[in-house]
Amino acid sequence: MESGPEAFAGVAFALFGAGLLVWTGVCARTGSPVADGVSRPVAAVTALLSGVAFLATGCWLLMAL
Repeated sequence: MESGPEAFAGVAFALFGAGLLVWTGVCARTGSPVADGVSRPVAAVTALLSGVAFLATGCWLLMAL
């Protein structure tokens, strides 16, 4: 019964992290800004680190089932 919310959170975190990594990669490859008003390297590194953290958290939650 308790694994339902954990599975939902794990899938949500993993999908958001993967989406953030894909979006950052597409923006970096096409040369478009990752975030408005922030220098390109700082925005790209911050988005990549956040994407990896969200993806890792989602995988950790899904493995704990």
